[in-house]
Amino acid sequence: MSNDELTYAQALGEIKSIVDKIEKSELDLETLCQDVERAAELIKFCKSKLHATEEQVNRILDNMELN
Repeated sequence: MSNDELTYAQALGEIKSIVDKIEKSELDLETLCQDVERAAELIKFCKSKLHATEEQVNRILDNMELN
């Protein structure tokens, strides 16, 4: 699934899944590197979504104060 089609909840779920596999030592070295790389991409995606949502909420609140 590309990041364009991904929701915040899906990304968070995938991160949790990767962390669970790492904690259970279920990954070989090659898979570990790939999964850590994917987790980093997902974390960046989630941070971006959170930042965009925060800006949107602040705009709405600012607009409410003007009215």
